[in-house]
Amino acid sequence: MFKQEGIKPYSENGDKGIQVEQMFDQIAHSYDKLNHRLSFDIDKSWRRKAIKRLAPFSPQTILDVATGTADFAILAAKTLNPKQLIGIDISEGMIDIGRKKIQKEKLEDIISLQNGDCMQLPFEANKFDAVTAAFGIRNFKDLKRGLKEMQRVLKPGGHLCVIELTTPTRFPMKQLFGIYSHTILPLYGALISKDNKAYSYLTATIEAFPQGEAMMEILKSTGFSEAHFRRLTFGICTMYFAKK
Repeated sequence: MFKQEGIKPYSENGDKGIQVEQMFDQIAHSYDKLNHRLSFDIDKSWRRKAIKRLAPFSPQTILDVATGTADFAILAAKTLNPKQLIGIDISEGMIDIGRKKIQKEKLEDIISLQNGDCMQLPFEANKFDAVTAAFGIRNFKDLKRGLKEMQRVLKPGGHLCVIELTTPTRFPMKQLFGIYSHTILPLYGALISKDNKAYSYLTATIEAFPQGEAMMEILKSTGFSEAHFRRLTFGICTMYFAKK
């Protein structure tokens, strides 16, 4: 078990997947606002960089795992012009908000969202040209199982693109991020979301999640090849890119 798999939002007892679902249902109303404010809107540039990395391959069928409120899915649909983009998430509360955003952007013919568990994706093997995930895989209750599922539904030669929050490794950003993530982030997150534990949990999962070279080894062990990573914004976020 990886360290972050043992971290749960509310209680050491009970299933992590159920608790994560409850947490995101609880904070869905404030999730977008907090994401943008707590990252000073830099999260938008991280999504753009990930989509730019996929652009040369022109994926026509895309699966966005842990799609949340569909920010990444919407940007990918508008930028990459795929024929089909499916977003899947464990939280119905997040998906409800995502569907409203998709309707507002008039992208219903391209994007569809569905509730589902990333530990057992409801798709046949070799279906998608690309699989993406933005800030979601560190919440998996079984990281390797989730990655194997993402690899399974990719077509041979298809690409995986993941962006995930990480901890900087160099002075002074490492120290500054540590202070920020343990004080401002959980306090402000609790104030806006009305959930006193959610943003402390999210900080803990960032610190415990396998990063950089360690994540490369995990990707290779779950069937991916040509795995690379790129640290963004002094290592606050990392992009992982791999091929089936």
